[in-house]
Amino acid sequence: MAASTSPAIMIDAGDHEVRVSNPDRVYFPQLGITKLDLVNYYLAVGDGIVRALRERPCMLHRFPDGLAGDKVHQKRVPNGAPPWLETVRVFFPRYKRYADELCVTKPADVIWAVQMSTVEFHPWNSRRADTEQPDEWRIDLDPMPDCPFDRVRRVAGVAHEVLDDLGIIGYPKTSGGRGLHIYVRIAPEWGFADVRRAALAFAREVERRAPQDVTTAWWRKDRDPAALFVDYNQNARDHTIASAYSVRGVPEATVSTPVDWSEIPALDPHDFTVRTVPARFAARGDLHARIDDRHFSLDTLLEWAQRDEAAGLSGPEDQAP
Repeated sequence: MAASTSPAIMIDAGDHEVRVSNPDRVYFPQLGITKLDLVNYYLAVGDGIVRALRERPCMLHRFPDGLAGDKVHQKRVPNGAPPWLETVRVFFPRYKRYADELCVTKPADVIWAVQMSTVEFHPWNSRRADTEQPDEWRIDLDPMPDCPFDRVRRVAGVAHEVLDDLGIIGYPKTSGGRGLHIYVRIAPEWGFADVRRAALAFAREVERRAPQDVTTAWWRKDRDPAALFVDYNQNARDHTIASAYSVRGVPEATVSTPVDWSEIPALDPHDFTVRTVPARFAARGDLHARIDDRHFSLDTLLEWAQRDEAAGLSGPEDQAP
């Protein structure tokens, strides 16, 4: 694709103006969605995307040439970033290296990332106050290739029942693909390993209640291709998934969108796109606006994990991370 040469413009993003170069560059060829369209989308959902990313290390999925080109997974904020951009330093043991990742605290941070050709935002489930203590438990309902969306809806209902039994409030959203995510705020009292153990215990309870629909088998070869995998591993350290309100780098420009539990039985995830979500946000606000009001305990889930392990079921430490 030939690079756009449209003149740069200045965007008012709250406390700061952000220079956006090549605003007419097309990012989604099927829909004609440009960089400026992405900027305007993220401004329209500004409160929601900032809440979802606030003070979390954030990996950026960049498309310098739009979807017609290659995707770049970027952890480090490059040299030359504006002085008001905030970062957080995280350590990657596998590489024995540190990286200063974007740490969003305001809309201008998001728009700067879009200027840098970011389409997707993938935050950690911990915050910069202590990056080793997660405050977010993520339930990823991940359909296998032949899993119908009716099954995803049905399993979401089972997951909701288990959360109710635990006295825990979960906040669902579309993944922007074929699945659903449910987020729970937790007290930052456990490390990644224990959050992952708790997530596996939860997944196994959902599997017990819906054995015909759900699998927790770790290896893909052991899963029914029509089943739904409850992916507890999304709670492992340095694993990230698209945030609420993140656009996805797919031709349809879908958005990972907060939804109400009552919407799920009739939900069509293709309805939530860059073009439709701003009006929904204006009309309904952020359905995750109260997610930080209460933080929940993992004690019962860790008791379930201990019970399962005592019964001979493998713990997450026995599986590939």
